[in-house]
Amino acid sequence: MPPDVLHFRPLLSPLVHFSPPLTSRAQENQPCILKYWQGMKGMNITKKKLIPVLVLILSIISVLRLLSLNFKTSPFLTGISAFTPAPQHNYSSPLSTCSTIASHTPGSLDQPIKPLNITTTLTEKEFKVLSDLIALKSPCNLLIFGFQPQYLILSSMNAAGSTIFLDDDPDKISKVRINSNNTQIYKLEYNMPAKAGYKLLKHARQNPDACVPNPRFLQKSKCKLALKNLPSQVYEKNWDVMVVDGPSGDSPESPGRMGSIYTTSVLARAGNTSDVVVHDVDRMIEKWFSWEFLCDENLLYSKGKLWHFRIRGDSNYTKFCPVEVGSTIGKYI
Repeated sequence: MPPDVLHFRPLLSPLVHFSPPLTSRAQENQPCILKYWQGMKGMNITKKKLIPVLVLILSIISVLRLLSLNFKTSPFLTGISAFTPAPQHNYSSPLSTCSTIASHTPGSLDQPIKPLNITTTLTEKEFKVLSDLIALKSPCNLLIFGFQPQYLILSSMNAAGSTIFLDDDPDKISKVRINSNNTQIYKLEYNMPAKAGYKLLKHARQNPDACVPNPRFLQKSKCKLALKNLPSQVYEKNWDVMVVDGPSGDSPESPGRMGSIYTTSVLARAGNTSDVVVHDVDRMIEKWFSWEFLCDENLLYSKGKLWHFRIRGDSNYTKFCPVEVGSTIGKYI
């Protein structure tokens, strides 16, 4: 327990009030003692007064900090920051020059780039598959069903070879300007809607003699899947690379790619070796007909929505695949 204050009074009071007569030496030291005592007394009083002052200062600082935090997170400031324009950065995709067609006029740097409205577009990885293949095969004979602005790059890479585009969209064809004698683009009419895909597949299975994979009889074929209205060059050449990316086939009423895949699979057996690339294999028709006529055993690899097949030419084939595939396709319809 703290000592009682009364115990200290007898010790302190004689120093102040009842001090006995001092000797001459003590009298000389008296002013110093008195000054020391007075200084100590004054210091005690100052400390007592400083404590509430310090408490008050700390309290004021705490209040100010709270007010500052509230002010920074207030809805008013949030509203202001919402109207503050963010810094603008212009980034360009590595493939932007070939995947989109942009219109640029002076003073339109801040306007968004509007790409051409295209049903299907290759991704950067998918396009790299094709560009690597053409770089390896060029100069070569390149046949492409469908047209994308990206494919013009493939045509320029194959400038020393021969490239033919087959497309059914007259608007696309009218906008294409080709400055090479080794590249042609032809308009192609399709009469096979995508909704007829299963019936045409059933027809091919029930008529193996008519749909035989022999390129010599393609123009006179009785198979409903055969495209017999192609330019004569298509039937005459041995194609090193063929790409199936047309027609659109993006709705039941739109032209499907049944005939493109079948005709490509027949043409691929005319030469020594042909690479066939099919796009949009995430869709049923592209997947079914690739299995049926290009064969799973010929699939090299896939990337994104691309399947890459390599087919060895042999005009003596009597059927497309050595093992019947797709026998259970009908149950998914």
